[in-house]
Amino acid sequence: MTEKEYGRLVQDLAPKSPIWKDCLMAFVIGGLICTIGQLIMNGYTALGLEKTDASTATSMSLVVLSALLTGLSLYDNIAKHAGAGTLVPITGFANSIAAPAIEFKTEGFILGVGAKIFQIAGPVIVYGVSASVVYGLIYWITTLF
Repeated sequence: MTEKEYGRLVQDLAPKSPIWKDCLMAFVIGGLICTIGQLIMNGYTALGLEKTDASTATSMSLVVLSALLTGLSLYDNIAKHAGAGTLVPITGFANSIAAPAIEFKTEGFILGVGAKIFQIAGPVIVYGVSASVVYGLIYWITTLF
């Protein structure tokens, strides 16, 4: 069997991806997560918080909700159906931090949870701080002239 024949055989036997269904589910679930975020923000605004404070409280609420759903093993079940729709930045990031910590909790709080929680967050924090320093320097230099 040649390499080309083998490639054709694998392609014929591989399950077909339901791309349109996957895209629709990602759109619907991602939109639902954003709608929940907007409802939470409207609730905080109705309680009398200023828009900036309500935005901060909404972000914190979505992080806590995402981490809670991850801890209860529900976020992964949602992600199985929603795919990329669960990667809405703040909830997806909270899930990516909480999941390794929960997975390695049997190794203890220091070597398990403490070490693994920064597996994903560490690079994001390093590059985020580095980028903010670079952008700050560019801004500072442009304001001098």
